[in-house]
Amino acid sequence: MSAQPEFDLIVYGATGFTGRLVAEYLAQQYGVGGDTKWAMAGRSQAKLESVRDEIGAPSETPLVVADASDPASLAEMVSRTRCVLTTVGPYTLYGNDVVATCVEAGIDYLDLSGEVLWMHETIDRFHAAAQKSGARIVHSAGFDSIPFDHGVLFLQQEAKKKFGSPCARVRTRVCDMRGTLSGGTAASAKATMESVKEDPTRLAALMNPFSLSAGFQGPEQPAGNQIVEDPVSGGWVAPFFMAPINTKNVHRSNALMNHAYGEDFVYDEMFLTGPGEAGEAAAKGLVAASSAMSGEGGPKPGEGPSKEEREAGGYDLLMIGSHADGGELRIRVTGDKDPGYGSTSKIITEAALCLIEECSETAGGVWTPAAAIGEKLFPRLIERAGLTFDVLDA
Repeated sequence: MSAQPEFDLIVYGATGFTGRLVAEYLAQQYGVGGDTKWAMAGRSQAKLESVRDEIGAPSETPLVVADASDPASLAEMVSRTRCVLTTVGPYTLYGNDVVATCVEAGIDYLDLSGEVLWMHETIDRFHAAAQKSGARIVHSAGFDSIPFDHGVLFLQQEAKKKFGSPCARVRTRVCDMRGTLSGGTAASAKATMESVKEDPTRLAALMNPFSLSAGFQGPEQPAGNQIVEDPVSGGWVAPFFMAPINTKNVHRSNALMNHAYGEDFVYDEMFLTGPGEAGEAAAKGLVAASSAMSGEGGPKPGEGPSKEEREAGGYDLLMIGSHADGGELRIRVTGDKDPGYGSTSKIITEAALCLIEECSETAGGVWTPAAAIGEKLFPRLIERAGLTFDVLDA
């Protein structure tokens, strides 16, 4: 690999729904031919040209033809960049060769994976090799799991200021989430369940909250699979369909950061639907809606909402930290676009650029966003990606 690759970032999967949003964001925010050198990559030159024109990117936008089924094309793509940002999922089916190629070449990599079993396998298979080559492999760099992973990081930073030490118990409550589940997320969930059907022994990794935590087993965690009345949150709570992904990433972040949150850290995520009978009814309705989204009628890969629907979306997260001394800290995390597409496309782009431009001290390995990029990402998330992180009580 040359000392200075041709590109800083290649968006692999740029002709897919999320990939084109990433490319569109790069074109609008960073231009082409400027300080940030980037390219669009996909299987078809003709489709790349079509998408480039559809999103209004300049005609000189570099295009790279690469296919996950063609190792030589992947190696050629990876050799030309400092970082690969891939939106090509399900990663269980299409991710292994991309990760392997980046690890071998010592090139950084980010994805949108919420596929716990696949991530468990990549950690086992590639972490040591990535440490040797210097490749920083960062999974879950979109809505799952950066608002949650970085939300907990923000809360614990504030807890140390307020209490002198981190909160041993953190509850995340999803107060509002407007937007559609991405087709890629739905496909990833289905691929994960198919993987369990093929090998039932994988269920243990799926159920263990510490399955990504490098062998560490912490205290018992809340199951989060029942509708309950939660006095700490102030209402009824319902299972949150992304909690099985996010909670494992948060625990891995803690492990990778030498248990900065403590070895006794307890964490869960739930929908908050409000008090009384109305809150209980809303919680039951959410459970039914979540089941419908993950069924056969759910979104397909490549499908997504209109620009108007993306613009009208958003999310609002309440995080409640309970300290051992009895104190409490509440923070709020919000996003200004629909989570699955509008927000995710901005988040992963800024995470990738932050990793390669501001995180030279991060060593090679298979990382989470909070552990690899950490607090350096906050300014980009706030100023460019439309997120907010606020303390609700001093």
